[in-house]
Amino acid sequence: MAVVEAICISNKKGIVKRPVEKAVFQADFGINGDAHAGKWHRQVSLLAGESIDIVKLQLPTLKDGAFAENIVTRGLDLSAIAVGDRLQIGSEVILEITQIGKKCHNDGCAIKKATGDCIMPKEGLFAKVIKGGEAKAGDRISINI
Repeated sequence: MAVVEAICISNKKGIVKRPVEKAVFQADFGINGDAHAGKWHRQVSLLAGESIDIVKLQLPTLKDGAFAENIVTRGLDLSAIAVGDRLQIGSEVILEITQIGKKCHNDGCAIKKATGDCIMPKEGLFAKVIKGGEAKAGDRISINI
């Protein structure tokens, strides 16, 4: 079963996000209280917990939100998801994938500097919120609803 392992937000761009107990997703906007919310195609970011685990082998103190990801997934093969696919989180939230990966910051993030690589530019998924609602860690995620 695929689940949300963590939901993370920040009030400024370019900083590490912090885990929250639950979050409110707003249609065509993003997560309330998150700096990346707005009327654009990268309202929410997702990263696989399994990929983060590999980085933790080099950086064991890495915390959820370190990649500025909004949603950490567990048990979901993000590499099998394509632009246009939809994900449902819990009973309410529906996301549509709009982008896979992104260009890294010019000088690279702290993780890339520490390990020589960063997974977000290759493995991060970005989405817009199609249907809003509340979601929390432990909620189920299903593909192509």
